[in-house]
Amino acid sequence: MTREARAIEVSILERSFRIACSEEEEAGLRQAVEYLDRKMREIRDAGKVASHERIAVMAALNIAHELLSVRVGGGFDMGQFKRKMHAMAAAIDEAMSTQNELF
Repeated sequence: MTREARAIEVSILERSFRIACSEEEEAGLRQAVEYLDRKMREIRDAGKVASHERIAVMAALNIAHELLSVRVGGGFDMGQFKRKMHAMAAAIDEAMSTQNELF
């Protein structure tokens, strides 16, 4: 797999942008673009903010708040969850390796 960057075209709030990313990152980037576009449309459609710049800042603040709410204050920490899952998988693998010797 190559990590070579290439430019892809995306659209956020009817504006086109060319963004460099590797082929492996493209699907995740497109998901992020879709999410950001949806958040910016919600703000624009609420009619309280007019300029694209202010809409982008408000969307960024909302997304940052969502992220921080998940990471702290009793929220679900995906990184911690993944670390625990890897540790559990390693413990299972270790326990199962001794079982193979029994048969």
